[in-house]
Amino acid sequence: QVELVESGGGLVQAGGSLRLSCAASGRALSSYYMAWFRQIPGKEREFVAGNGWRGITTYYADSVKGRFTIARDNAKNVLYLQMNTLKPEDTAVYYCGAGTSSDYRTDKNMVYWGKGTLVTVSS
Repeated sequence: QVELVESGGGLVQAGGSLRLSCAASGRALSSYYMAWFRQIPGKEREFVAGNGWRGITTYYADSVKGRFTIARDNAKNVLYLQMNTLKPEDTAVYYCGAGTSSDYRTDKNMVYWGKGTLVTVSS
């Protein structure tokens, strides 16, 4: 069993930055593929960014490529999402997920989820 807790969300103006954190407990983060997803009310959860067990291989949604950076600190058991040049369309609840499938771009492959943290970007 893995418990994931996201933090770092908030209100920011367009063009600003935020760093989200996802702290894991229960099992080592290095055992899992990890990813960030986001969801707007009334819409499906969408993939944002993910990485492999050692954090070397990464993948980003086209909408955030070049602006967001995913990283993990396996020693601290924390996953990060650095978000720069934020846009109003980035407004959503951001979730971190952990899974054992290399296809971490699909939310159905995530086994564990946090409760999410709200990011609001004002124009």
